[in-house]
Amino acid sequence: VQLQASGGGLVQAGGSLRLSCAASGRTLSGYDVGWFRQSPGKEREFVAHIRKTGGNTYYADSLKGRFTISRDIAKNTVWLQMNSLKPEDTAVYYCAATSRMILSQIGQPSSYHYWGQGTLVTVSS
Repeated sequence: VQLQASGGGLVQAGGSLRLSCAASGRTLSGYDVGWFRQSPGKEREFVAHIRKTGGNTYYADSLKGRFTISRDIAKNTVWLQMNSLKPEDTAVYYCAATSRMILSQIGQPSSYHYWGQGTLVTVSS
């Protein structure tokens, strides 16, 4: 499966953005999908995850209540809705997918086999 992340941009603190992760080659119904982010000089950080079966969602504790992951199987797309953005949310955001996921490993980048190219989100103060 190929992934294409988009929707990043410049937004003021308190604003919102919705990122898209469009898949091609395979249907996303067969994949768990996660979002990660990476700031300069920092490790890639888990943001959110949606399971292929049942669509259960999981979030980094620090982001619960502000970020929402969702999917549209018909459109073969996963979204990340980001609200009440803060300057510390500034990062390159990546979507990733895997056909096999152990729930305890959803926060580990190495658990995902397919990655999009990343989209830059900049939150100004």
